[in-house]
Amino acid sequence: MAVRIFIDGEAGTTGLQIRERLMGRDDVSLISLGAEERKDTDARRRALNEADLSILCLPDAAAVEAISMIENPETKVIDASTAHRVADGWVYGFPEMTEGHENAVRHARFVGNPGCYPTGAIGLIRPLVENALLPATYPVTVNAISGYSGGGKNLIQSMEDSSADDHISSAVFAYGLQLQHKHLPEMQQYSMLEHVPIFQPSVGRYYKGMAVYVPLHLWALPGGVGAARIHQCLSDHYSGHLFAEVAPLEQSSALLRLDPEEMNDTNTIRFHVFANEKSGQCVLAATLDNLGKGASGAAVQNMNLMLGLEEGLGLNFERAA
Repeated sequence: MAVRIFIDGEAGTTGLQIRERLMGRDDVSLISLGAEERKDTDARRRALNEADLSILCLPDAAAVEAISMIENPETKVIDASTAHRVADGWVYGFPEMTEGHENAVRHARFVGNPGCYPTGAIGLIRPLVENALLPATYPVTVNAISGYSGGGKNLIQSMEDSSADDHISSAVFAYGLQLQHKHLPEMQQYSMLEHVPIFQPSVGRYYKGMAVYVPLHLWALPGGVGAARIHQCLSDHYSGHLFAEVAPLEQSSALLRLDPEEMNDTNTIRFHVFANEKSGQCVLAATLDNLGKGASGAAVQNMNLMLGLEEGLGLNFERAA
């Protein structure tokens, strides 16, 4: 019997992408509301409680409201907003984050889908902190660039519609300049850092694709940690995972440029280690599709795990060549 899935907020960018990944699957049945019903509290409440699993693609306040409507103790929830990512009783939906975390997602009732930038940052930092290669007290800086689809419908319109009052003509722009980005709490908590990292995101004039960078001074790390050891740590950590890969050190070393779109149309996150051993400097990088592993693909991956299904269902067609 097909499991019943309700996407609350299916008309948004993330919701549409999730729906696209689920269409044509005979193991799931989508509960869908018409345009007017989506604004009807009773209709939403009914759908939320009829579903075996609901995926919330809503603003934070609306996501909290949706949770309050669920009375069925069997209904599972994935929240794609920031409302519950560091909340008690919720499991962070990054199965590759640490050993055994995939099973935590499998057995969870409530899962907070990660942010796109934190997926890259945590993916780079957490293994190093866990293995004592990077001190939890290290003053971490995270820089990143994303395609404009990560900003949702409003930013997409601002970038694409030249007649819009808030049209953005820049080829690239930085934001989050008040250093209070909403992703910081999850980034710090799940990276196991004692201090809030400096996070500087940017948006480029392209639709999707993301690169996240963490620069490190190798000379400041304990025990003479070098690029090879960092690379081995990441390689060991992600070995055997379906949707994470570490580029060979020599391959990354030969790159003259890194394309933030290299993992587009996949659910895979790729990690790179760049280093200059002579100067004692290193830059870690993660590339991912901000609409794939950074949002909708991650939600489907988590859904599969929570329902006891094959992890890659509906996502294997996205594997990178």
